[in-house]
Order: sequence, then structure tokens, then C-alpha cells
Amino acid sequence: MCSFCAYPNAGLPNAFGEYDETSCETAQVLRDFAASGFVNMVGGCCGTTPEHIREVARVVAGLEPREVPSIAPACRLSGLEPLTIDATSLFVNVGERTNVTGSAKFRKLIEAGDYAAAVDIARQQVANGAQIIDINMDEGMLDSQTAMVRLLHLIAGEPDVARVPIMLDSSKWSVIEAGLKCVQGKAIVNSISLKEGEEIFLEHARKVMRYGAPWW
Repeated sequence: MCSFCAYPNAGLPNAFGEYDETSCETAQVLRDFAASGFVNMVGGCCGTTPEHIREVARVVAGLEPREVPSIAPACRLSGLEPLTIDATSLFVNVGERTNVTGSAKFRKLIEAGDYAAAVDIARQQVANGAQIIDINMDEGMLDSQTAMVRLLHLIAGEPDVARVPIMLDSSKWSVIEAGLKCVQGKAIVNSISLKEGEEIFLEHARKVMRYGAPWW
């Protein structure tokens, strides 16, 4: 679906912040990438010199660039792992126990500041078959944005939870955007609204697309 570019440093910096990898060493790494069909463009970053670039250009000359695949359109989401929803999919299970409006137990944990137990609820949902986790912090007594960011940061450190996509569920744009800045992978936004007018709706829609998330 896209082209890949590789422009590595000339190795890791030494104790003095300098780079010791020779032009031949850097070029060989990039040649291996190119010969394997991994890349469309190659170059050099920190520590590389004109000699590095000349050597890279020499060793990749004549190699075919990566062939960009043609992939059928589908709803493609991800946490640490991909989730594709298309015409062949059956029901998609969305876990809603991490929603303060849908679970009194979860709401009480968030209100009490017991985020470790709240993460356990998310973990249980995934273990029980949830393919997406819906997170909603819209409760009058909560600072929804702070609560959303805190939980998402904790979930990011839990691979058994973070492996599934996140559904950011809020009626507040500030909460949605704060969540989009935290999630890894491709999340779902639930939702953006026309109640503030078409211009604001389109502005939010464009931002959601720039963050790489679809909306419902």
C-alpha cells in the first residue's frame, strides 16, 4: 500500500557521540535490504558521509525496488496485532466493560483511582474473546481527558491488552484527540458529531484521518 524508505545511521554512536561504521558496512546492510525486496528508497542519516552515500548507490545499482502490493479495501485496524474486518468476517466482539457509562464496577475503580484493577478488566475482556476494547470516560465527576490518557498509557505497557485495537469512545473532541495521541496502532473513533456544524465536523474528520483512525 505504500513505499518504504531506509536511511540508517552509520551504526550506533560511540562514547564520544561519533559514528564508526564504514561506508562499506553501511552499504552492505542496505544492499541486503534492497536485495530482499524490502525498500524503495535508501539513504543515510547521522554519521553518514558523501562516501557512504556513493557506496550505497553503487551497491544497490541495478536492484529492483520493492513492489508495492495492491491490497483490497477493507477496515484494517491494529493494536500490536492487525485486525481486518471485511466481507468474510463474522461478528466482531467489542469489549465494553472499560466504559464508565456501561459498567458500574469499572466506573468505581476509575473514580477511586485504582487503574491497575481497571487494566485487569481490560485484560479479562481480551482473554474472553474481545477483539476491540471500547474505552469511555464520559462521567460528570471525572476529568475525562486525564482519565483516558492515564488508562491508555498503562494499557500501552500491557502487551496482552494492547495487542487489540482500541475504540476511543467519547462525546468530547478533546478526549478523542488526547486518546489518539496515546494509542499505538490504528484505533477507532466513536464518535465525531455534526452538532457543532459541518465545518467543525470536517475539521475533526480530517484530524482523525491524519491520526490514522477511522470513525463510526
